[in-house]
Amino acid sequence: MGSIRGIKKRKKADDKDGQDASATPFDWWQHFSLRISGPLAQSKNIEKFESVFKISRKTFNYICSLVEEDLLARASNFVDLNGKRLSLNDQVAIALRRLSSGESLSTIGDSFRMNQSTVSQVTWRFVEAMEERGLHHLSWPSTETEMEEIKSKFENFRGLSNCCGAVDSTHIMMTLPSVDALNSVWLDREKNCSMVLQAIVDPDLRFRDIVTGWPGSMSDEQVLRSCSFFKLGEEGKRLNGGKKVLPEGTAVREYIIGDRGFPLLPWLLTPYEGKGLSNVQVEFNTRVVETQMLAKKALARLKEMWRIIQGVMWKPDKHKLPRIILVCCILHNIVIDMKDEVLNDMPSCHQHDSRYQDQTCEFVDNTANAMRQKLSLFLSGKLPS
Repeated sequence: MGSIRGIKKRKKADDKDGQDASATPFDWWQHFSLRISGPLAQSKNIEKFESVFKISRKTFNYICSLVEEDLLARASNFVDLNGKRLSLNDQVAIALRRLSSGESLSTIGDSFRMNQSTVSQVTWRFVEAMEERGLHHLSWPSTETEMEEIKSKFENFRGLSNCCGAVDSTHIMMTLPSVDALNSVWLDREKNCSMVLQAIVDPDLRFRDIVTGWPGSMSDEQVLRSCSFFKLGEEGKRLNGGKKVLPEGTAVREYIIGDRGFPLLPWLLTPYEGKGLSNVQVEFNTRVVETQMLAKKALARLKEMWRIIQGVMWKPDKHKLPRIILVCCILHNIVIDMKDEVLNDMPSCHQHDSRYQDQTCEFVDNTANAMRQKLSLFLSGKLPS
C-alpha cells in the first residue's frame, strides 16, 4: 500500500474469525431492521439488508469477524436512546451505514435511534479497527504468480504486454472555514477545497496501492513524486519483475499506465501528445486510454458505493479524513475479494471527477519514450523482427 499522510504505519495483524455472541446474524437483522426509523424506514426495500448497507450478508459477517476482537476488546458504553447496549453487529452496521450512505451524523442517529456522538464514536472505532485488521486486502502483489495473473489479464484486455496496473487520481471535496488562511493550500485548480486520492488498480478494479492526504492544489505529477511508490519505482524496487522480450530483442520492463496528467517514466507509460500523430501512435493511445479507464471505473465505483467521500464533506478533520478514505478503499477491495453479488447491480461509470478538466504533464523520460515507441510498433504489428 502507498502513503497515507497523517497516520503512522501500523503493524498488520492476523484476522480472527468470530461472530456476535449476542444473537445469530439472522435474528440480529430481523430485530435490528424493526428499530430503523425516520425517512430510512419509509424507503423502498427497507426489509432487504443489501438496500441499507450496499453489501451482502456474507460480506457483512466477514467484516464483523475482522473487527470483532478490536471492537470488543475495549469495554464500551455505547447504547441507543432506549439504553440498550450496542452489540458488535450493531456497531458495524452503524459504521457501514455512515460510510456507505454519506448521511449526516444526525440523520444516522435518527434512523437508528441514538445520539450523534454515539454514531461518531462508533464509526471512528470501526475505522481504527479496519485499519489494523483489513489492511491485507490492499497490498501490492507479493508473489510472481499473482503478478503474472495481473499482467495476463491486462494483456487480454487491450493487448498491453507486461502492464501491471493503471493509475488515476480523484478529489475528495471539503468545506473548510474561510477564516483560516492556511486552508488556501487545499484550494484546487477548480477553486474547490479538496484532498487528493491517487490509486493504482488491477484489472479487477482492485486497489493495489494508494496515496492520500495531499491537498487538492497539488497536481497528479506532484502527488506521484511525493509518494513511496514513486521512490520504489525509481530505485528499481518495484515493477522489477520479468521482462517482455519483443521479436527484435527489445526487453520491455514491467510498468503501469496513466493519462496525460502523469509523467512519462520507464515504469509509467502515458499516451502520446500533440497533433499529427501516426496511426501507430493513435492505436497505442487507444489501448492506453481504454486500459486506464479501469482506474477511473474503480474510483467512480468507490465514490458511488462509499458516499461519505462522494459529496462535499463539512469541515472534516484533515488528519482523520485520510484514514477514512483508506478504510473505504479497503472495503471496496473486500467486496471484490468476497465476490459480493452486489457488484452485479453497480452501474458501470468512469466519471469520478466530472467537474475537473484533464491535466497535462510535459515531462518525458528519453528511455521511457524509446520503450514506448518500440511497444507501439509491436502492438501495431510493425516492429521488424
